[in-house]
Amino acid sequence: MRAISNPKTANDQNERARVWSDEAPEALDAPELYDGIRVKRLVAYAIDLLIIAGLLGVMWIVGMFFVAVTFGLLFPVMTVATASLPFAYHTALIGGPANATVGMRVMDLRVVAWKGDRPGYAQAALQTVLFYASLAIVTFLVLALSFFNPRGRCLHDLLAGTVTVNDLHLCRLTASRYNT
Repeated sequence: MRAISNPKTANDQNERARVWSDEAPEALDAPELYDGIRVKRLVAYAIDLLIIAGLLGVMWIVGMFFVAVTFGLLFPVMTVATASLPFAYHTALIGGPANATVGMRVMDLRVVAWKGDRPGYAQAALQTVLFYASLAIVTFLVLALSFFNPRGRCLHDLLAGTVTVNDLHLCRLTASRYNT
């Protein structure tokens, strides 16, 4: 397996900054990183959809008050905000400190850049745009490519240079490597 940062010498922020030194470990070298990744991603996205739907509902309830007060002048703003919310949700959370949306955190998943770095906001935005573009074009086939590679990477992962891994196993793998 590729080198993984030492959690004893690095604080949590630095540990999350670089989790491997070259490229994502092979599925045969570290199968626990990719175990059940497709199903977990589907469940995580379903959780995220529920959260986004709830946020959109609250936004529309509050926003319609302001639309009514301004006699409809803010309706275009509400339309843009509605289209922007899912993009902002995914970009802010994947590019943030946890590198995972709420659904991903529930399912113990984390997005990591291909070379082991944390994805920044620009890479998270690219991944989000590619995800929604691929979702709009091929809908339910968005996971089809993941069946043809051992790491379970989708088209938007490949194009954005990211990989989704089991966060719990990544932490255990990192700790066990340096505790022995």
